[in-house]
Amino acid sequence: MKLQQLRYLVEVAKQGLNVSEAAEKLHTSQPGISKQIRLLEDELGVQIFIRNGKRVVDITAPGREILRIAERILMQSRNLKRIGEEFVNVEGGSLIIATTHTQARYALPKTIQTFMQRYPKVRLSLKQGNPTQISEMVVDGSADIAIATEGIDHYPELATLDCYSWNRIVVVPNGHPLTTLQRPVMLEDIAAWPLITYDFAFAGRSKINRAFELKHLIPNIVLTAIDSDVIKTYVALGLGIGILASMAYEPERDTQLTSIDVSHLFEPSTTHIGVRKDAYLRGYGYDFIELFAPHLNRQVVQAALLCEAEEN
Repeated sequence: MKLQQLRYLVEVAKQGLNVSEAAEKLHTSQPGISKQIRLLEDELGVQIFIRNGKRVVDITAPGREILRIAERILMQSRNLKRIGEEFVNVEGGSLIIATTHTQARYALPKTIQTFMQRYPKVRLSLKQGNPTQISEMVVDGSADIAIATEGIDHYPELATLDCYSWNRIVVVPNGHPLTTLQRPVMLEDIAAWPLITYDFAFAGRSKINRAFELKHLIPNIVLTAIDSDVIKTYVALGLGIGILASMAYEPERDTQLTSIDVSHLFEPSTTHIGVRKDAYLRGYGYDFIELFAPHLNRQVVQAALLCEAEEN
């Protein structure tokens, strides 16, 4: 049995059982992958994939268990390399952060600036996506740390750590009628206007929906986006009012918009960090987490990882 065979196996499953796409991803040939997987099946004495001619169409019951173990073995092999790098390449290495646009644009810049000053030889990469995508990046090992508000806690492979709580604002064009109210804005006021906000998977959108549902109101959502800047652009054009994370409003930049605090209308949301429970995090990875969330020092993170690993 070879690690390369396990990589082929896991990649085929990851690519939706498409051997050609797995071969392209791994920079090898389709016949080579097929041959190595068959050799692995012969060695183990069980069929991993169900085939229809040359096409892989499903995974067998024992194949699913083999895949689960193969993923764990590959993760541990990466951990071994990281342990070696920890002592051989003390100052260098790489760290991949998977996060949403709002976190990358508004919450992370100071953390990243300080980290790069502290670790100039570490290659820091940011990968952006929706919460499902970034969680899966960490699960499959293509990223080290996930940062998002939604979704991370849906993955049992990940340890979830609370970073900070935040709430929302409404942004409107300057001079909008909502800015002249002599009382706090109510949900009924918001529901009376065309609304622009986040796509459902992003930035606590579920809590926005829940607030309206509890009041038996149906908001007139005319546009959704994954990007806070896009929402602000269309609000400034007069296409609607926007609901944003409070961190996404910058008075010195957003001069065409007025911000209205609506934290009394919505439940607060919590931004989380997700790390694979069985991953080996290098020292600078712990430092990055602590720079972003000072209460999450190395001892706290390690204790959380150990606790969740024992529970599983």
